[in-house]
Amino acid sequence: MLKVSYRNTVTPLPDDPCGLLGTLSFAETRPSGIANTIDFPAVPVLMPVLDGHQALHEILRTDTALKSAMSGDLHYRHNDSLLFGAITLDESDFLKMADTAETSPLQLASQSAYEQIFTLLESLDFPFVLRFWNYMADINGISHKLERYRQFNLGRQQAFAAKEKERAGNVPAACALGTTSGPLTIAFLAARIPSQPIENPRQISAYDYPAQYGPRSPLFSRASVAAIGDTSLLFLSGTASIVGHTTLHAGDVTAQTEESLTNVEAVLDETCRKTGRQCELGSLDYIVYIRHPADLPKVKTVVERRIGPHAKAAYLQADICRADLLVEIEGSAELL
Repeated sequence: MLKVSYRNTVTPLPDDPCGLLGTLSFAETRPSGIANTIDFPAVPVLMPVLDGHQALHEILRTDTALKSAMSGDLHYRHNDSLLFGAITLDESDFLKMADTAETSPLQLASQSAYEQIFTLLESLDFPFVLRFWNYMADINGISHKLERYRQFNLGRQQAFAAKEKERAGNVPAACALGTTSGPLTIAFLAARIPSQPIENPRQISAYDYPAQYGPRSPLFSRASVAAIGDTSLLFLSGTASIVGHTTLHAGDVTAQTEESLTNVEAVLDETCRKTGRQCELGSLDYIVYIRHPADLPKVKTVVERRIGPHAKAAYLQADICRADLLVEIEGSAELL
């Protein structure tokens, strides 16, 4: 069993931490009580919460015995069927290597992080990643003649290729967002059985994007459905105002939010078609990333009109992977 829940509290620790796989904690500054010296991976993400709370904690919990360990830069926790882990790498540690290789520190850090993750999962026999969370500072910044998100994609795909991971058709759900500061931070959830990838018929699959979006395409599915015990969990990847491969409604946050939710509906319809399980907009817990904090009222109005006034949504300030995107929506739900 896996339960994904969200809490708006200063401390991320539930009353009983024994069943915790790990947490991701979003706040403008590093939340108190977050340290990888505790018995589970606690991932701090420097991202302001916009809806009146000091912090948001995404909590992954199971009901079975868990083991924790470190491996190189990785901190992880697992039972017999699931593993949650996290890695943070400081780009400054790759400066000299980048100068020698004539590449960027972020690209090298990304490749190193993913290679360490894949090596760990191979050694522990958790071959299938269900979900990746990727966070980096200045995601739309330009250095080494290339946008930093594209540098990250280069490193990520080089690691996929080095470990002979499938390029398409079996890639996990994922998000990639820009933080206010901090190191490259990657969290991951893996299992011993594969999830079912879900694509969006309104969009070209991200791994098939044309070369105009960078020398290497992003590697993720639009969503994935994981069978964990008697439950099926949907992980919705970061979803934005993209149709085909093109950003729509540049500069119009209201229209972009509408288009993003239309894409979410398309993914949910495809999920129902492929799995036979029911899932509606109101079923998901959402995280809504907004580039400009002043846009919160407009985004929230659309979300509550489309999903309902009791939409289970948290709002964070973040930079989106494309500079012309103003909002991105991700989520999770147990399928019925």
